[in-house]
Amino acid sequence: MLETLKREWGGQTDLWMFGYASLIWRPEFEFDEQRFATLPGYHRALKMWSRVNRGTPECPGLVFGLLPGGSCKGMIFRVPKAKVLSMLPDLWAREMPTGVYDPKWLRCRTAKGDVTALAFTLSKRSPNHTGVLSPTQYRQIFLTAVGRYGSTREYAQLTYDKLKSLGIEDAALGKLLALAVD
Repeated sequence: MLETLKREWGGQTDLWMFGYASLIWRPEFEFDEQRFATLPGYHRALKMWSRVNRGTPECPGLVFGLLPGGSCKGMIFRVPKAKVLSMLPDLWAREMPTGVYDPKWLRCRTAKGDVTALAFTLSKRSPNHTGVLSPTQYRQIFLTAVGRYGSTREYAQLTYDKLKSLGIEDAALGKLLALAVD
C-alpha cells in the first residue's frame, strides 16, 4: 500500500498531509508550511479500535478516524518533495502499524485555495470501525485502555485541547471527554 501511495504522489510536487488529531499536536515530520484546512465530506470520529497505539488486543482503545459525512476542520502540512521519501516510512509506521486506515488523496479548503492532501480515512465497513458505542462503553475505554503511545483518554484530551487552542471547536469530543470524569 505504501508503494501505491508513492506512485500516486508521483514525486513531482511537494506532499500535503491533512492532520485532524495527533498529527496536529505531534506531527513528527518536517514540514515547510502549515495551514488551517476544512475537509468536506468527512468528519473526525473517535470510532476506530486501537490495539497497538492506544490500547492492546486484550483491552482495545480508540483513535480518531475520518468517516464519511459532514466536514472536518484541521491542519494541512506541506512536506517538500525532497523530504517526502525519507518521511513516508516513519509516517507509515506510525499511522499504519496494522493497516487499518484507507489513505486517500482528498481536496481540502484553505484560505489560500484548495489543496489535495493525503488523509487517513476509515471505512465504516472496516473491522476496526467500532460502530455505535454507548456512553458507558466510552467511559470504560477512557478509564482502562492504554497502548504504546499512552491512554485513549490522554489522546482524546490532547486532541481536544490542541483543537481548542487553534480555535477549532469539537463539541462532540467535549461531550465524550465529560464521560471520563471520575
